[in-house]
Amino acid sequence: MLEISTFSFIQTLLDDGVRGGAFPSAVASVGYRDEPPLLFASGGADIATRFDMASCTKAFAATPLSLLAIEDGDLTLFDTISRFFPDAPPDKSGITILRLLTHTSGFTPHYHIQDDTDDPARVIESILRSPLLDQPEGTPAYSCIGFILLGKILEKIYGAGLDELSDARVFKPLGMRNTSYNPTGVNIAPTETDAETGTAWRGIVHDENARFLGGVSANAGIFSDIADTSRYCAMLANDGEGFLAEATLRKATRNYTPGHDTHRGLGFHLAGSPLNYMGDLFPPESFGHTGFTGTCFAVDPYTGFYATLLTNRVHPTRANEKILRFRRVFHNRIYAAFSRVSNQTKGLRC
Repeated sequence: MLEISTFSFIQTLLDDGVRGGAFPSAVASVGYRDEPPLLFASGGADIATRFDMASCTKAFAATPLSLLAIEDGDLTLFDTISRFFPDAPPDKSGITILRLLTHTSGFTPHYHIQDDTDDPARVIESILRSPLLDQPEGTPAYSCIGFILLGKILEKIYGAGLDELSDARVFKPLGMRNTSYNPTGVNIAPTETDAETGTAWRGIVHDENARFLGGVSANAGIFSDIADTSRYCAMLANDGEGFLAEATLRKATRNYTPGHDTHRGLGFHLAGSPLNYMGDLFPPESFGHTGFTGTCFAVDPYTGFYATLLTNRVHPTRANEKILRFRRVFHNRIYAAFSRVSNQTKGLRC
């Protein structure tokens, strides 16, 4: 259904993004259900370049691992922190997995864990003694800290690290051969320039807390290429076929924060909120995630259309926010093009 002639403008869009300084390099894809995706690359990247996925890690690792754990009976949404960490203080003991996955737990969005402890093995102690936000229960506040704790819960359930769990339970089953924590080899896009050494991070996670934790964390740390990212999105666009039960995916992609400016599913961003990165045209049922380094993906579950965009917009510095408008324009352009095509095809909802 998707033809390169319909989406050839994506190449120009990426090239213009490079020339305009939104990012030094980028790759993108559009896909429809299980059809082969259309792939594009610009700047110093090609379709085999691996990018630091940053917070898209949440959607690639802890989120699917949590959903699989629910299907297997090893986890429920209403299990509490105290079930896994009995010594959790009273203000945190009753926080549920649901709250962690929907960013409504009250954990602070971010702090540098290495400022609180010099021992990565004590990260759980650090998080459990950190103060919660002073806000009404259930108010969404995007929290890397809450997801780091969720990752530690998963590691405790299965007795293995997130890198091992993700590889065995997510990446290998989906054929994502070029996706991993702590990647080795060449053709990895550089991120921010390290102020101490004057060289750019390349193959070393950009996020400070994930780096402190040895590159393996639930909030950041995964590197991937455009083909693997598209494989993951194709699974989501096909109702989880061969990986997740459709009922599980539907549960994960409903809005748990109605009435707020950010719409949250279980580990996923949802479209429809003000200034959403998916732009103005993706239907409100659409879902995906973003990464601080300049990565994102979006899936329309009813048509089976998806799009991915991987960039290293933080190279050489994070003081570059041109990606914010670029992402919205990117998603508007591609969904408009898809809608024109799908209007000519019977049986598709647009």
